[in-house]
Amino acid sequence: MPTSTAAKPPPPPPPPHPVLIPTLPDDIAINCLARIPRSHHPILSLVSKPICSLLSSSLLYTTRSLLSCDHHFLYLCLRIPTNPSLLFFTLHQSPYPTTTTRRHILVPVPPIPSMPQSVISSTFAVEGHRIYVFRGSVNDVPSPHVWALDCRVHAWEPAPKMCVRREFPTAGVIGGRIYVIGGCLVGTWSWSRNWAKVFNSKTSSWNPVSSQIETRKKWMHASAVIDDKMYAMADRGGMKYNPENQSWESVETEVDLGWRGRGCVVDGVLYCYDYLGKIRGFNMKKGEWRELKGVEGLLWFLCGATMTNLGGKLVVVVWEENGGSGKEMGIRYAEIVVERGRDGELWGKIGWSDVVPSVPKGSSIVHCIAVKV
Repeated sequence: MPTSTAAKPPPPPPPPHPVLIPTLPDDIAINCLARIPRSHHPILSLVSKPICSLLSSSLLYTTRSLLSCDHHFLYLCLRIPTNPSLLFFTLHQSPYPTTTTRRHILVPVPPIPSMPQSVISSTFAVEGHRIYVFRGSVNDVPSPHVWALDCRVHAWEPAPKMCVRREFPTAGVIGGRIYVIGGCLVGTWSWSRNWAKVFNSKTSSWNPVSSQIETRKKWMHASAVIDDKMYAMADRGGMKYNPENQSWESVETEVDLGWRGRGCVVDGVLYCYDYLGKIRGFNMKKGEWRELKGVEGLLWFLCGATMTNLGGKLVVVVWEENGGSGKEMGIRYAEIVVERGRDGELWGKIGWSDVVPSVPKGSSIVHCIAVKV
């Protein structure tokens, strides 16, 4: 006799799609949420799980970019005595500053996975929404490893390794490609072939850059991109590379004599500090250095400042000796709007200046970087 089979119960209905804002379709809700400043995201993430998930998705940041709601954010790389590895922080403006809370705060970024504490001589480059870290050397052994920080979600991911081990190279971005120069051993076949390489982030591939033998130096200490040309400074002298015609030239003597490293380019002018602690800018077209006037109140930084271009504004970062207790130091930031006079003079106006919470004495500023997200 045929066995009777009981009817199987229907499968349970799929769980309802999480709604961002109950009274709005999701596409409109995303459009609204994308317009909220990033400084409000920590509070916004507490509203609901769907919104918290959206804040860490690439969809939100793609929408922010399409709506022109993305902004430049400052990232700082530090090395502190208790953890000499590379530590990254981002500078956030408090949405609700009060008399007892600071206007700007440093927010830590997750550390680089498997980053040895003894790593030194790294170099950095920003392409799109990612910070690339070319690792440098570990216990005096150069490394070929590269890590990339997705600044939208603050997640690290390994990038294709360099074809040669490097320490103290320089890097610059031109046309969406990262050019890495120097930092490899001299006199070997791999050195002559890989001294200058270019990384294409879209294809995740490395390609060689032809160079003349007389231009190849081992250690580099500064670089800048001006008018789609890369300027790189070696221990002695500097060089300029033009990707358009793949040509190399020696850097002008005037640039070489006044460039102290840790500078940046704003509106085609190369800025750095001199030994007297004054900010100076070099106009490539005129071939001359000019002192940045109007910022005489910034005598606190003297020497050792780190600079970057934050959305067309010059940002100076430096230690503040009296920023904390006897065991701590503060970090002072100053944002400067620069204007050019008719006679080539450079005038700066301080937009804001603030000291962020202190860090242990003996710490060092490795680099400061601006990223648009």
